[in-house]
Amino acid sequence: MIPEWLALTMTVCRGVRGATTVDTDDRDEILKATTQLLALMIRRNDIQTVDVASAIFTVTKDLQSEFPALAARQLGWLEVPLLCSYEVSVERSLPRCIRILLHWNTDRSQSEIHHVYIRDAVKLRPDLNVVPSVDFEELEQWIQEHLRDDC
Repeated sequence: MIPEWLALTMTVCRGVRGATTVDTDDRDEILKATTQLLALMIRRNDIQTVDVASAIFTVTKDLQSEFPALAARQLGWLEVPLLCSYEVSVERSLPRCIRILLHWNTDRSQSEIHHVYIRDAVKLRPDLNVVPSVDFEELEQWIQEHLRDDC
């Protein structure tokens, strides 16, 4: 059994989930939607890049124009291991969907993690859709401040 004082300061790896959708299979649209989703996940959870163990990005098979992980590289995640994959193709699945699973080293409990579902992806987990309204203009300003020119 872990002593209570140690459990209060223990760092563990937690999963942070998020999903969004795009209207078309377009490179710029995929990168913009992924960057917005990732930025919201970072901001809602106060995630520092150095604490991210890895990230998995999945897309539905109708998205082929760009690797969504490029959005993370453009935000400066140059040392974080990233992986892209296709989502399991199920007949009734949400089309043109991008999902992210971050593996985050944190001292927060699982109940303190904020998962982010935006656009049509709110249909995937309505029980987790407690994201405050998003000021996308302000979010874009934050993104521009954090983009790297060398990616």
